[in-house]
Amino acid sequence: MRTSTLFRPETAVKLTVRARAPKIAAMSGRAWRAALGGAVALLACNEGLAPTRAATTCPTGVTGICGTVSFRVPLPDSLKTSTDAVFIVAYRNFPTAPESLFHFLPLPPPVIPTTSPSYFYALPLPNGRYEWVVAVWKRVGTLTAQNADSLLREIGFYRDAGDTTTHGSGIVVVNATGTDSIDFVIDFGNMHRICSYFPPCPP
Repeated sequence: MRTSTLFRPETAVKLTVRARAPKIAAMSGRAWRAALGGAVALLACNEGLAPTRAATTCPTGVTGICGTVSFRVPLPDSLKTSTDAVFIVAYRNFPTAPESLFHFLPLPPPVIPTTSPSYFYALPLPNGRYEWVVAVWKRVGTLTAQNADSLLREIGFYRDAGDTTTHGSGIVVVNATGTDSIDFVIDFGNMHRICSYFPPCPP
């Protein structure tokens, strides 16, 4: 993925070692069982060779919001050359005009990778109340208020499941710590024009 323009800017040698008599052969059955038991206990305490678990909560010291972005399908080939980036941004107030789309935090926003099925993100934000936390797809190009509908697509936002209004009253409060479980499921086949929030949409 290209840099975002959201803002204007050998010879092998074989070594042979003489085999030694295995030391374990001299161990009594009782000593062998004790050694084996200790190894099993040690592996159990350290979870053996289990893979490192993916993060699910905000790291210590983070003030902002955290969650998991999941992609229903990979970024389609039809979008790979035109995709500049995917972001998650937060608005203290829901945008009421194209110009207010630029009043988001953080600035600049971190890019969400699209190369894996899911990604745990941590978005640093100042303390406060945020009315809209939204995932945005951006097309390659320099963004202005005039071309926002051409370059931006809303691809998901945090919402109250019981609220059916346009932006779902997904209020998020940050208070000197990390707010967890602000999750997104993104479907690149279901992206929405920004103008749908500021109708009417041009043809």
